[in-house]
Amino acid sequence: MAARGMSMHDDKMRDECGVFGIYSPGSNVAQLTYYGLYALQHRGQESAGIAVANGREIKGEKGVGLVSEVFADTSKLEQLQGHIAVGHVRYSGVDSTSPVNAQPLIVRYYGGSHAIVHNGNLVNGRKLRLQLEREGSIFQTATDSEIIAHLIARSGESDLVAALKKALPRLKGAFTFIIMTPDKLIAIRDVHGFRPLSLGETAAGFVLASESCAFDTVGAQFVRDVKPGEMVVIDKNGPQSIQYAETDKQAMCVFEYIYFARPDSNLLGQNVHMVRKRLGRRLAEEHPVEADIVTGVPDSSLSAASGVAEQLGLPYEMGFIKNRYIGRTFIEPSPELRALGVQLKLNPVRQIVAGKRVVMVDDSIVRGTTSKRIVEMLRQAGAREVNVLITSPPVISPCYYGVHTAKAQELIGAHLEIKEIAREIGADYLGFLSEEGMLECLNLPKEDFCTACFNGSYPVLGEEDEESV
Repeated sequence: MAARGMSMHDDKMRDECGVFGIYSPGSNVAQLTYYGLYALQHRGQESAGIAVANGREIKGEKGVGLVSEVFADTSKLEQLQGHIAVGHVRYSGVDSTSPVNAQPLIVRYYGGSHAIVHNGNLVNGRKLRLQLEREGSIFQTATDSEIIAHLIARSGESDLVAALKKALPRLKGAFTFIIMTPDKLIAIRDVHGFRPLSLGETAAGFVLASESCAFDTVGAQFVRDVKPGEMVVIDKNGPQSIQYAETDKQAMCVFEYIYFARPDSNLLGQNVHMVRKRLGRRLAEEHPVEADIVTGVPDSSLSAASGVAEQLGLPYEMGFIKNRYIGRTFIEPSPELRALGVQLKLNPVRQIVAGKRVVMVDDSIVRGTTSKRIVEMLRQAGAREVNVLITSPPVISPCYYGVHTAKAQELIGAHLEIKEIAREIGADYLGFLSEEGMLECLNLPKEDFCTACFNGSYPVLGEEDEESV
């Protein structure tokens, strides 16, 4: 695995997971899930797994690595025969390379067999785990999926839906679960809807995924988003909706639009690419810098950079080339060469930026280390000026809802003013998008989003401290 000091992503907000589920009699559901996970690979690169049910039993394969690495041996997929499947890709800041934490989690108890995949983070997860351990539960993983498994088993209910109705009110925080039994698929979204989950339909059945881009990959049509506080049960009779809890405030993570989701995905009826273009246009309105060219940091900032360029009336250029063939296992550099880690993945095009006043567009600044290195790269390539525009406000607070961020003391926006951050990263000018401008670009009610990382106003608080995130 790449060293933690190497990756550009270490200085980014990182989503925990992507989940996928399919109920489709007569289809090769393992192969379709494989394709679906490929479409969601951007949501997690540390581990991947698929479990399949055939009406009688559940079988699964999982491991550490990319989807293509875990299932490089195609016989693994061929052995997964059935008409229902769940899949998972995982990113985690802790114990990421431990195979035991890969999902799906397959559990067996008196109520039957289940396979569970999960995205998010329980803010009371540590407290629940401790309570369950004191009551005799033995945990094998560090995942929240195992907590829900224990709560289901201890509910006293043999019917899974009834067990979930008892267990879910005990959970606080962000979660989307897809739970598979030998004969049904159950999707669950927390009462605030922090993490996305959508329902799609094929000619043969139904599909669930973190993002709608996975539907395109497997030939499914988008039906609707799973609602906050909703449980969708899919079996031979089709989908059944159960509102297990009412929500008083929807709070989907706004970073889904800024960074996490693929540009071709649609969230809450809004295309991610179009939202990012609007973010770029608004950013240029708020910071009308004078420059020669605009470029974006691949890949999440390219849509916004095109919006900035259009608004400023400047040419949009491919100022960086991203190396897409560096996997998870490239050789760790010596301490003297660690600064070159970013350049292994990203390289400026000298002929484009040399002698130019460059506007560099990026989605966020977390610690500032990567931004500093990218600005240095542009200067070394001959850029006359480097003006940095960010399509989000300064990140001042850590996330507790399933996004891996730096601790509060490591967030550069939490302890430096914008002019000080500009000096720290070496930019001639630094401009962040205002929170008001960002929210207006979403074309949705402002109160429907979690923006805690920008303002410290958390929709739900738990018993956990920063060290648990």
